Formats: sequence, C-alpha cells, structure tokens
Amino acid sequence: QARLVESGGGLVQPGGSLRLSCAVSGFTLDRVAIAWFRQARGKGREGVSCISSSGETTYYADSVQGRFTISRDNVKDTVYLQMNSLKSEDTGVYYCAAYVSEGRYYYTPREPNDFDYWGQGTQVTVSS
Repeated sequence: QARLVESGGGLVQPGGSLRLSCAVSGFTLDRVAIAWFRQARGKGREGVSCISSSGETTYYADSVQGRFTISRDNVKDTVYLQMNSLKSEDTGVYYCAAYVSEGRYYYTPREPNDFDYWGQGTQVTVSS
C-alpha cells in the first residue's frame, strides 16, 4: 500500500530555515515524481516544488525560487525540501504528493489533481 509521511515542520523565525522530509513506502521512488504543496489557512492548495522520477527535472514556484531546494535520496526513499530565508507568507500546511510516472521520467506535474497519493501534511509556521 502506497504511503507518504511528511516530517520536519515547526515554528521558525523569519529568515530561518527548515528541512522537510517525505518518506515514501509501497513503491520505489524512481517510479514517481514527488511534489510539495502548501495550504495557508483559508486559501487553496499551492504547488511549491516538484522533482521528476528521474530526479533530473525540478520545478519551483516563483514565490520560492532561489530559497527552496528539492532533492531526493532513492536509497532512503525520501524526498527533502530545504527551505531557507523563510518568510511569514511561507506559513501553511505542507503536503507531499506522488505521481506515478509510468515512463514519463522527466515530467513534473503541477496541479493537485495530477497526483495519485498524498501525505497527511506537516505544519510550518514562520513568525517572530
């Protein structure tokens, strides 16, 4: 059974850093593209970043470009989101999601409906 579990959220001051982890089970990481979405209170789910199943293609939303870095460890079946220079507007629940690539090794989906599996989310709060 496919499962994604996020961890690493918490409270951090503006300008600080956090690293989120998304541990996957039930499938091997090289079969899926993994994305991070976030949802602020009262707002819709926003795509933050995505890494293809090959690991060779990445996508970042304009709002996080240059501050966030997505990476993957196929041995540990874990995807990371390193978040630096955090701002208050980065606050929200962060979810990881998996898209079964079925041979589309360089594809980075962008829309929530594209994804097949979701984690439960981890809260990130950026506040002084």
